[in-house]
Amino acid sequence: MAARKKPHIEEEHENEERWLVSFADMMTLLFCLFMVLFAISSVNTTKLESLQMALQDAFSGKVLSGGKAVMETGSTEQPEQASPSPPSPAISPLSSLAEESSTEGSSSQKAEQAAKEDEDFQRLKRRIDDLALKSGLKGRVVTTVRRRGLVIEILTDNVFFSSGQADLNPGALRILDDIGAVLQGERKHPIVVEGHTDSEPISGGIYPSNWELSGARSAAVVRRFTGAGVLSKRLALAGYSDQVPVASNSTSAGRSRNRRVDVVLTRIHEAPEQGTP
Repeated sequence: MAARKKPHIEEEHENEERWLVSFADMMTLLFCLFMVLFAISSVNTTKLESLQMALQDAFSGKVLSGGKAVMETGSTEQPEQASPSPPSPAISPLSSLAEESSTEGSSSQKAEQAAKEDEDFQRLKRRIDDLALKSGLKGRVVTTVRRRGLVIEILTDNVFFSSGQADLNPGALRILDDIGAVLQGERKHPIVVEGHTDSEPISGGIYPSNWELSGARSAAVVRRFTGAGVLSKRLALAGYSDQVPVASNSTSAGRSRNRRVDVVLTRIHEAPEQGTP
């Protein structure tokens, strides 16, 4: 019987070029590393400065009121008595105008703009004072130019509103329409209408507290102004209840002064130095 021939098995050759694959991987990784290093070294200075300013504002107490007090003392100090100047409303119309004016122009230009604005306020003040005098409401409609702008203080007792009510009395409509016509012709400054009451709680009526009453009264004045042609986008309203008194609530005369609606033409340019806030 013939001998069976064994199959020929070729020996497996070692791949001597395998090192090239590892070398290519290493070169790719090095290329990626250098690209990352290059990207890190190329910094957009404008964006970096914006980031620095944002972080500085966030950690310096400017974002939230009382932030510095919290960082220094661990709590926010509360004033013993409310300031006669209420805080700015959460939503202020045309607020971008003030922001733009504060960033544009030189110091001398800003001073000239502020002085011109103050003259405009004084001119409007005289016009409204004349309207109050002709209507026999001198002392009931009082105007002052303050740091926050031109403030038209309307004492609400009897003439404008009945006690505990937010419906305008017929005797108040003419003077409000006349004031509205002045504001409509001015056409520039944002207007905030702020309702205020005394500290006496409401008993009966449709309003459960002075908060609702102060807000409803400011809304009634806003509606009258829009009817006189004042643009709605210039108007905002707020109700402060008894939180921003201008006189003591311990006397009848003081409580009468605190029952008021303030119409504020807010400044666009930085106010000149003066004492009244």
